[in-house]
Order: sequence, then structure tokens, then C-alpha cells
Amino acid sequence: MALVITEEQSMLKNSAKEFLAERAPVAALRKLRDSRDEKGYDPQVWKEMVEMGWASLTIPEAYGGLDFGYTGLGQILEESGKTLTASPLVATVLVGTTILNEGANVMQKEQLLPAIADGQLLLAYAGEEVAKHRPFFVETTYEETADGYILNGQKVNVLDGHIADKLIVSAKKDGEFNLFLVDANTTGVTIERVVMMDSRNMAKVKLNNVKISLENRIGSDGSGKETLKKALDIARIGLAAEMIGTMQEAFARTVSYLKERIQFDVPIGSFQSLQHRAAHMFCEIENCKSIVLTALQAIDNQSDKLPVLACLAKAKVGETIHLVSNEAIQMYGGIGMTDDEEIGFFLKRARVAQQTFGDWNFHLNKYALMNGY
Repeated sequence: MALVITEEQSMLKNSAKEFLAERAPVAALRKLRDSRDEKGYDPQVWKEMVEMGWASLTIPEAYGGLDFGYTGLGQILEESGKTLTASPLVATVLVGTTILNEGANVMQKEQLLPAIADGQLLLAYAGEEVAKHRPFFVETTYEETADGYILNGQKVNVLDGHIADKLIVSAKKDGEFNLFLVDANTTGVTIERVVMMDSRNMAKVKLNNVKISLENRIGSDGSGKETLKKALDIARIGLAAEMIGTMQEAFARTVSYLKERIQFDVPIGSFQSLQHRAAHMFCEIENCKSIVLTALQAIDNQSDKLPVLACLAKAKVGETIHLVSNEAIQMYGGIGMTDDEEIGFFLKRARVAQQTFGDWNFHLNKYALMNGY
């Protein structure tokens, strides 16, 4: 398949670019941070995103969605990366909706997916239990009762967990791995918000004898692992698309600064050593764009190469965003480390994003294992 987006996807990308530049610039993230906003995002901006159909892009038409595909969603995620937009887009649309698409039964989809499409339901995946990404290291347990389940355990790094209406929780019993839907206000659920260095939000979740009904298990018994494997691969590719936008914007701002900053009576961009470093960044970014577009198209085409492409995308993009954000700060010099300049926000987002769903070392190792090394 050609490495180009369709006319419809291009139109969606352009509309997202215009909207986010006006309604969710980096200054909006700064305002959320400085005001210590209790939600960590602007509900009105999210409402407008929903009205434009962003929450329903990957939801099938049968459940009130647009069924536009992940390549389309990837264009929005890329543009949101350029403005560092804080919204439920990743936690609810990219991760939560994908888990439901892949694992939920028809009744669950009929109940939940239209509510997501209408902006009435926010989700958060609660799977991590240690600082490093180990989604299948699970000590949270479930017990079966006559009318449901009882969950006990704790989760960390729950993306946007403090604003979620429902949590998607992983738990084990006698080696069986399952996913469960848990209302955030259920008795026994404790959620502690954690503000990350990039001014985004994660949460710690504790589950103390949390009782849920039989209908709250996602999919058939023991199907949770396969559901989560594919959903996480898709989430990694989507996050890589957002990271593409972040590194592109950081690079563009750095190039502009090289043209403006005067040293020895000439712009520092005229220095050959800085030109070489900028050219290296440009080539690496272009390489990443091709990898991520290939991976997004693989999702929509149901390619069996999805696990490999997800690892490749997250590893390469993670490595490159580290390079670009470091070089941006280096080329800005001391002022780049101050809060007066916005470039520091890009460095902080890069650090958190490259760790989310596995850093490049995690994925390089996984890629090697899948290829027989």
C-alpha cells in the first residue's frame, strides 16, 4: 500500500491542525499547569472534539461510530502532539475504545461504545503494577462469586485515571488473565491523581474487595491476554503518531531559532556543525513518519505484521524523539531550560511519552525476540 494518506484523511488532518492551533495551543497546557486545574484538561475543548467526531473515529457504525480507521485517528494524534494537547483522546479513544473493540461482547459494545462516541463516557486502562512497562506482570486478583467477581490489588501509571468514569482492570486467578470493567465510584475503589513531569496526569488505583457483576468481565473467560496484546500494539502505534507530531514541532521551532539567534554577528544556523545536526534530525524524523504510517495502515488492514510494526514504530520513534528533544534544548542554549520558552514542554512530553507503553529498549528487545534472536 502506498505510503500516502487519502484525501479524506488529509482533510481531517488539516481541520485538526486548525482547531488545535486555535483551541488547544501549548499556552493552554501551561494554563492548565499553572492553575492546577483539577481535571487536567479543558472539558469544553473535549466537547468540541467529540462534536467533530474524534471520539467515534474507530467505533463501528453499528455502535454509533464513524468507522474511519486508525490511520485517520493517527493524523489527529499527530496534530495533537504538535500542540501538546491534554485531553482524553489517548486514554479513552486510543486505548479504552480499542480494548472494547477487540474484546468486548456485543452487549457491552452496545452499551458503552455509543456513550464514548457521544462524549458521555471516559475510560482508563488500569494494568500496570510496577514502574516499568510490564503489562502481564499482574498480582491483582479476582474471585468468582455467585453473582459476580471480587477484585483486590493496586495499579500504577493509569493514564487519566482520575477523570475516568470506568476503569478497565486486569486481574488473575489461578493463571487465568481477564479484563474487567469497574465503575470508578464503586465501593472499595481509591484513585489518587499523579501529575507527571509533562503536566499530564496518571493515577494510582487501589482495589479493596471491589464487587462487580458477571457482566463486567470483558469477553470470554481467559481471553484478556490476547485482547490486551493487540490493543496495546495499536496503542503504541497511536502514541508513536502523537510523538511524531511532538518531534516535528520541536524540530520546526529549533530551526526557526537557529535562523533568529545571532552570534558573532551571524545567525547560528549558518554554522556548519549545527546544520549537520539539523539535517540528521530531519532525516530521522522522515524515517519515523514512514514507519508510523506503515504501522497505522497495518492496523486498518488487519495485517499479521502488526506486533512487529508496533515494536518497530515505538522503538524508532522513542529513540528519535529523545534525540530531537535533546538537540532542541542544546541548540536553544540556556534559555531553553527556562520556563519562559515553550521548548521545555516538548522535552518533558518526550520523556514521558517514550516511557509510556514501553521505552525503546523494551521494544528493541521484544523485536529481537520476535525475530528469533
